[in-house]
Amino acid sequence: MPTKMLQISTADGQADAFAAFPDGGGRHPGVLMYADGFGIRPVLREMAHELAGHGFYVLAPNLFYRHGPAPVIELPEHIGEEARPAVFTQLMPMIEAHTTERVLSDADAYLKFLTAQPEVSAGPVAVTGYCIGGLLATRTAAAHPGQVAALAAFHGPVGADGPDSLSKLTAEVHFGHAESDLTPEILGELNQALDAAGVGYTSEIYPDTVHGFTMSDTDAFNPAALQLHWDRLLHLLSRTLTKS
Repeated sequence: MPTKMLQISTADGQADAFAAFPDGGGRHPGVLMYADGFGIRPVLREMAHELAGHGFYVLAPNLFYRHGPAPVIELPEHIGEEARPAVFTQLMPMIEAHTTERVLSDADAYLKFLTAQPEVSAGPVAVTGYCIGGLLATRTAAAHPGQVAALAAFHGPVGADGPDSLSKLTAEVHFGHAESDLTPEILGELNQALDAAGVGYTSEIYPDTVHGFTMSDTDAFNPAALQLHWDRLLHLLSRTLTKS
């Protein structure tokens, strides 16, 4: 599977990024993949490779490039519960500094870069994200209604900006929630906001999951939920992106 390490020009400098795309040349629908708060690391590269193997060009930028190239902090091979306090002590200042203004400015640059790549086909793109990356993906889709045809977010705080932010969506949506992240009542309120937006969507709590269930390098990992995530994501992309 071909891969590239890339530099994306943004309003604040150069964002390093990782891209994976199919063998054999040609052009493929673009997918912007936002990492979780732990950032680009082997498990994210594996997920990008997996998605690229289904016929997509996947671009995964370093969200915290303002603080240095990925990996911005040193991570253990397995991010267990005992390691999380020290890791989050380092991560939280970067997460808090990643304001909505910065998110949207970066999103403009990421999408411009993605659609300009010679391996990316013309037409709409998709955005997907995990954990905090799910919120970033949602903000990106809302800010680019004419360009983003599909939005998928997994164990992400997608309702953090309130129902008015979801009203701007035009992309088809899939939200896969962890049982530990929201109650059925909050899920109902979120889905009401998607109903009001008039978009096609699925939004569901994945069974027997805790926050971070897609990430195989954490204690939260749930193999069955990861497979359900792939089923939902690939079905969404096959419906919304035209392959060339």
